[in-house]
Amino acid sequence: MRKKWEGKAIEGVEEVKSKLREEILDAFDYSEKVSDEQLAGEIDRLILREAKVNFLTLKKKEELRNELYNSIRGLDILEELLEKESVTEIMVNGPDHIFVEENGRLSEWDKHFESEKRLNEVIQRIAADSNRIVNEANPLLDARLEGGSRINIALSPVALNGPAVTIRKFSKDVMTMERLIELGAITTEAADFLKLLVRARYNIFISGGTGSGKTTFLNVLSGFISPEERLVTIEDSAELRIEGVKNIVRLEMRNKNVDGCNEITIRDLVRNALRMRPDRLILGEVRGDEAVDMLSAMNTGHDGSLSTGHANSVMDMMDRLETMILLGTDIPLAAARKQISSAIDFCIHLARMRDGSRKVIEISEILACNDGEIEKNPLFVFKEKGEDEKGAVLGNLVRTGNCFIQRNKMKNAGLVWEEGNANKNVKDIS
Repeated sequence: MRKKWEGKAIEGVEEVKSKLREEILDAFDYSEKVSDEQLAGEIDRLILREAKVNFLTLKKKEELRNELYNSIRGLDILEELLEKESVTEIMVNGPDHIFVEENGRLSEWDKHFESEKRLNEVIQRIAADSNRIVNEANPLLDARLEGGSRINIALSPVALNGPAVTIRKFSKDVMTMERLIELGAITTEAADFLKLLVRARYNIFISGGTGSGKTTFLNVLSGFISPEERLVTIEDSAELRIEGVKNIVRLEMRNKNVDGCNEITIRDLVRNALRMRPDRLILGEVRGDEAVDMLSAMNTGHDGSLSTGHANSVMDMMDRLETMILLGTDIPLAAARKQISSAIDFCIHLARMRDGSRKVIEISEILACNDGEIEKNPLFVFKEKGEDEKGAVLGNLVRTGNCFIQRNKMKNAGLVWEEGNANKNVKDIS
């Protein structure tokens, strides 16, 4: 079957690309390392030959050149999406359906993989680059790409409609609190308050749903940590990008190998981190029984620790932590709740709004247990004011009438919070 391309009869685009890729791979001895320049030169030579036969325009030659290079050295058609700054999430549901989240909106992309075989080749390249194995015997994989993006892979037999690949991209530019204020994710007054909390070494937990911006917000808060402190970060897949602190140790869990051995869990890393003389622990996300050791560390001298967790509200996060503790150790429920309320000073809840924007919707103190129940004291809550003509959610994070109760750490740090004065909140009282 021959198709029309720029008005000339040629082979189908995918057939041309597939044919040239095979010629390029046959041209090199892959027992030797082929440089990027050598590969690009061979691609250019073959495209120039093909252009004479199929009358390729300059635009089509450039497109074909990029696609061929990406199919051999990159992630094939996904490279275009990875290079696009506005794309934050890539979802591959088999070779024929690719969805992207761009500027907070989800839509199906008009491109697809030429075959399931080609998609599987890309998946195996990702696994090899991550020094991991993914196959029918081990069909699930969590890894990260070279640029820091997080990737999840699911293969048959667990993925029923073809290989599923989900990529969470992270901006090349480090997010700052000033930028979050510009985007309307938080107010200046609340941002100044959080800066004080971090400097005064309050233990802070960030909760929110999937895609609400928890990791980004954790990165932003870590920017307020003194460069003189020693940090230990613990993650299942390294995503944190903490800058300004030189004395930092980054730990990442390790999955079981093909023999089911040599696993290093988050809980193992938390326990080991306590022997590394950290001033603060930063746990990327609490998902299981590691909550026991993390909260224990917060209760035993590691003030100023930070972590995140999935939940629909502040109190839902406290309930989830209860469950994690009870799964990880055999203690009464009342003891678990007491440990949580004693360890965590503040919980910041984030949400992804219906317009795709991400906002801080609550900042609450976590108080002591009263009649066996953990109490919270909301200091800031988001008040919605409807939508504008484009459907954007309107509203602000406003100060409640509740008093800030737990002031001891702030006082001991020589800091004071002047309520209602957003521009003069950071003050020393020494």
